[in-house]
Amino acid sequence: MKSHLALLLFAATLTTSRLALAQLAQGDQITDADIKRAVDRNAAAMIQLRHQIHQHPELANREFETSKLVAGQLRSLGLSVRTGIAHTGVVGILTGGRPGPVVAVRSELDALQVTEDSPYPFKSTVRTTVNGVAVGVAHACGHDIHIAAILGVARVLSEIRAQLPGTVIFIFQPAEEGPPPGEDGGAELMLKEGVFDKLKPAAVFGMHSFGTLDVGQIRYAIGPTTSALSDFRIEFHGKQAHAGYPEESIDPVVMAAEAVMELQTIRSRSLSPFDPGALSITMVHAGVRTNIIPDTATLEGTIRVFNEKVMEQVEQRMREIVESVASGAGGTVQVEFPDHLPPVISEPTLVRRMLPALERVVGRGNVMLWPAAMAADDFAYFSQVVPGFFFFLGTQKPGTTSGVNHAPNFQADDSAIPIGIRAMTSVLLEYLRTTPGH
Repeated sequence: MKSHLALLLFAATLTTSRLALAQLAQGDQITDADIKRAVDRNAAAMIQLRHQIHQHPELANREFETSKLVAGQLRSLGLSVRTGIAHTGVVGILTGGRPGPVVAVRSELDALQVTEDSPYPFKSTVRTTVNGVAVGVAHACGHDIHIAAILGVARVLSEIRAQLPGTVIFIFQPAEEGPPPGEDGGAELMLKEGVFDKLKPAAVFGMHSFGTLDVGQIRYAIGPTTSALSDFRIEFHGKQAHAGYPEESIDPVVMAAEAVMELQTIRSRSLSPFDPGALSITMVHAGVRTNIIPDTATLEGTIRVFNEKVMEQVEQRMREIVESVASGAGGTVQVEFPDHLPPVISEPTLVRRMLPALERVVGRGNVMLWPAAMAADDFAYFSQVVPGFFFFLGTQKPGTTSGVNHAPNFQADDSAIPIGIRAMTSVLLEYLRTTPGH
């Protein structure tokens, strides 16, 4: 990844910012207006950095150049930096000049297997091969926005470190979208490798782009914020035969087709109407040519719910349905649930404490309580260890339309970056300043 231009712009604006804020170092506490001015001075550099990252996306556990770029930026700020956590993860530690609590903030590094369809001059044209299939690679979930914004937060806070009451851990996490098959990764692996062992935060914060929410708006939930996830793989086994002699076969395609329809009844007949959930079959694989009935057919997909007991209920009902279908057709079936994520929980007391900080940035009317998202995020593992708050940042340019996250036409506008920097900086400062006993 070519980084010379971004580094030059970064260095130039960093010098200006340090000079401006040095005048405040021995004065009163930094105000919201001071933070806004600091962000405004640095926004162009962070936007340029975002363009660079967007043009050079990297898939999960392969974020080598992105990781180097992030580590270099953090070192230039004088942070203590650790690399190579969970393969390509980066952690930077900023120690303030005043006593206070330890707090953590997370950004992701990885992109998606999506071919970008946007009008941006910095759009991704990267392609690769995954499981023998040529695919595009793009930041179709806004992780490039997150990286630029959280680096911007590190920059603003590093400039006021003399007045900073406490310590901030900056976590840049790989493989949030899930590691490649057969590999470990993400937040769970970072924790296993001791990311919080030597310095454990009292709280952890995260934010995420929301493609159809306008820039200048923020949404949040109290308690469950994103769903639990369980991916599944169902493989039906039958008997292969010539397509002209179907009576000689045990057809797994018919089994799979029947299962697709029967599995849809779980939502409407096996769950309470008061238990939100979704079961989506997203991949169907069978056969190699038109005149052969194959011996196997595979269904893959995902379950999303907000309650682990409900997840167990769905998985059990799935097993019962597909085993019944296979047995009735004279075949067999194997069911696997290879990937699981718990729900992200935003701790209610922590959320309510932080809302005033967000409201000061975008206005009370633009900070909205919404239902939990039927999406999953492995920030959940961090929020299981310490209290967490996870909120959604609007990235759709007002007056335009964007595709939803993970769509080819997902478009996150640059103007979301300074708002993201201000929002997260304000939240971190609010926590550090108001935590009793610091």
